[in-house]
Amino acid sequence: MTILESNDNELRRLIFEKDRVIVKFIDEDCPVCRALAPTFQNFASNPDYQNITFVRMNAKENPVSSKEVKMSGTPFFAIYRNGTLKDCGIVSTEDGLRDLLQKLL
Repeated sequence: MTILESNDNELRRLIFEKDRVIVKFIDEDCPVCRALAPTFQNFASNPDYQNITFVRMNAKENPVSSKEVKMSGTPFFAIYRNGTLKDCGIVSTEDGLRDLLQKLL
């Protein structure tokens, strides 16, 4: 599955349109964000997670969404199920990302 690039307005539509959404808030200057990019792409391509919509957003360019999830740093992930924020936080490992995805299954 493709990772969607989104913004504040688009994210609002996506979380109500799709049952399960994971959002990765990034900062272009964040080395951990860059290091986790291949892992995020691998999960997005994994058939086990085909029912999850993968989204990437630039944290600095989308202050409304960043504030809504009380973003405290990057890489910051938020998971939504049926339009409701279920969990969020800084994740810096593959295992941490896998744990978030399991909460959406």
